[in-house]
Amino acid sequence: MMIRMRAFFVFFSIVFSATILLLGLGAMFLANKGVFSDKWSAFALKDADSRFSRVAGVSTADLRPMLSEQRVASSQFRPVKKPGVGVFAAPTAHAAILVDADTEMTLYESSADERRGIASITKLFTAMIVVEQIKNLDEMVTIGEEVLAAEGTRVGCPRSGYCIGERLQPGEKISVRSLLKAALMNSANDAAIALAVHTDGSEENFVKRMNKRARDLGMNNSHFCTASGLELDANEESCYSSARDIAMVAAQALKYDVLWSIMRMEETTISSSDGKLVHTIFNTDRLLGTYSNLIGAKTGFTPRAGYSLLAVAGDPETGAHKLIAVVLDDSSRWTSVQEMFSFGFDSFEWR
Repeated sequence: MMIRMRAFFVFFSIVFSATILLLGLGAMFLANKGVFSDKWSAFALKDADSRFSRVAGVSTADLRPMLSEQRVASSQFRPVKKPGVGVFAAPTAHAAILVDADTEMTLYESSADERRGIASITKLFTAMIVVEQIKNLDEMVTIGEEVLAAEGTRVGCPRSGYCIGERLQPGEKISVRSLLKAALMNSANDAAIALAVHTDGSEENFVKRMNKRARDLGMNNSHFCTASGLELDANEESCYSSARDIAMVAAQALKYDVLWSIMRMEETTISSSDGKLVHTIFNTDRLLGTYSNLIGAKTGFTPRAGYSLLAVAGDPETGAHKLIAVVLDDSSRWTSVQEMFSFGFDSFEWR
């Protein structure tokens, strides 16, 4: 009797161990095939040290997924940190993040979820929503009085209070495409407002659309007040976003090549439908012509938000992989994003 019981327990132990082994192998196989989400594939592979330690050989702080509407769980190549890479920092940025655009994995972050003013970086979100809603970018927009009341940088005024060119005129008819150029290149507040009014009838209605779109994208630390990024007087604290949320916007906006081709233009002219009014537009991006494989950048500044920058660049060697860099309230923003790109492309390999 005892011999039979021992044989039964031995047989049961072998069957149980084999079942657990097969389940584990099956889970890893399905995770590698993309059947499971990142959450569950990580669960199948995790150990006591790190969720990603057996996937990419790095710690959670080094590499983590960024949630968004279009998460790329099936990308062929994923960033893997090279052995022996030291600690990176962007010391002058109050908040920063570096993200692989294709997999949406975070390669570096600092206070990335902190709510801060982002100023005119908002205009990339505005432009993205416009191209999502308006399919014919050559559609004409009529400039109204509410547009002309815009403060700060405007068409014809490359800096606040510094006007050197033709301004938008009441009743002027100009294309959506032209206003996108003014908003993205020269950061013109009047152009952003004109696009908002044309899309939804008023800037207020457009802002409601912005906040709904932000919620849809999972931007949990964002609340927009204007299409231009200007803060509301006496209510500035209600206008905010975060470095991570901005990176989500950039990842979504990469679907629309027209936005990035505009942002790579150094200078252009736009004109009214009758050709009588011509406006010269300059780009605020200092990386143009100096940083290889730059895909595009958007600047932002207000006294409250400080100097901020969103930039996207491709791998300097192949251009096959894209990184999104965001720095908020950074007096050395141009240097910071270049150092972030260097860190990303030098410290990680895609496989």
